[in-house]
Amino acid sequence: MLLHDTALICGRYARQTLRSRFAMLFGVLMPLLYLLFFGPLLTDLPLGARGTSWQVLVPGLLLQLGLFGAAFAGFTIIIEKNLGIVERMRVTPVSRLALLLGRVLRDAAVFVLQAVLLVLAALVMGLRAPLAGVLIGFAFVALLTVSLASLSYALALKVRTPQEFGPAVNALTMPSMLLSGLMLPMTLAPGWLDVLSHLMPFRYLVDAVRDAYVGSYATTHMLYGVLVALSLAALAVTVGTRVFRRAGA
Repeated sequence: MLLHDTALICGRYARQTLRSRFAMLFGVLMPLLYLLFFGPLLTDLPLGARGTSWQVLVPGLLLQLGLFGAAFAGFTIIIEKNLGIVERMRVTPVSRLALLLGRVLRDAAVFVLQAVLLVLAALVMGLRAPLAGVLIGFAFVALLTVSLASLSYALALKVRTPQEFGPAVNALTMPSMLLSGLMLPMTLAPGWLDVLSHLMPFRYLVDAVRDAYVGSYATTHMLYGVLVALSLAALAVTVGTRVFRRAGA
């Protein structure tokens, strides 16, 4: 029943996405600009074992794609809520968990597709990474999307207008990007900033994907990254489902 309901909801939103291909492709534009204009600046940095400039930058851009894209996913549900679509879906026997999972799985598929386009562009520009590492990076993008999209939908159900939602998300995403080392490894930062960044869960994901892109899989970074990603996804889906249930009560 849950699988059927999830597939039903996911299919509905996937069809909506396919009708707006321009928006889907536009979502990858900002990471591509970073790749084009920021990547060459890293060429002479002393990155050492972290790999080439592309092996450092591309993993960060992949997770930036998931961070900013998924965090703002809740805008769509605010619109649906104001149009009465959410209420009409709540009176159906569809599982509340499926109402959430169908949406976030659609989001995960969209951002993984955008991640594929980003990696293909990076390969043209000089990225060299093992296939296994690239696939691991896509898995982390999917997990991060599931986590942040779930929390985004939960927040969107709690606020009344996009004007309340946007600033709240911005206040969380910008510090997350800066403290996670998405653009540069935090090991290059001053000691106090490096220590502070360990409080940011996204840092562990970035470090894990960067290890994967240089072919290092059995590392502490990878272990911590997998544990944090799975824990964050489980927590976020739980929170999102509870908000859907309470909002529908």
